[in-house]
Amino acid sequence: MTLEPLLHASLAIRFHVATVLPAAVLGAVLLARPKGTPAHRLLGKVWLCLMVATSASTFFIHGIGTFHGFSAIHLLSLYVIFGSVPAIRAARRGDIRAHRSAVAGMYFGGIVVAGLFTLLPGRLMHAALFDGSSALAGGVIAAAVSALIAGAGALAVREAGWSARLRRR
Repeated sequence: MTLEPLLHASLAIRFHVATVLPAAVLGAVLLARPKGTPAHRLLGKVWLCLMVATSASTFFIHGIGTFHGFSAIHLLSLYVIFGSVPAIRAARRGDIRAHRSAVAGMYFGGIVVAGLFTLLPGRLMHAALFDGSSALAGGVIAAAVSALIAGAGALAVREAGWSARLRRR
């Protein structure tokens, strides 16, 4: 594991990493802890700002462009940016089910799915996590990252109510 690829990355990538890492941790905390408290509301606003900043920064990152410098990852960014307004509106009008589904979807798509894509070989985060590591260290890192991503995904699915909807069918 080495921070070298991140230290030599563009400002847009460094900003992106600096906003997405706290958004990933804070989002998991918000999904796991009691809802509706003053702390939840405050931290939820911070999380949403981090998510929008993270998403906006992707439009300055064009490493895996497939269409004029943009990729499918940018669609997730649009989903987060444009999905944040309905999520806030739902919470304010008391439609907690819609709010919960929206923010869990943003977390799942913007953190879990996008995070998985960053770990593909040839990507910067793959290099930061696995370059220079022995096979054993690489395996331990892969297992730890896999567990974190699976846990975050399961938390988002649970909080969105997706698993309950599937069981009802």
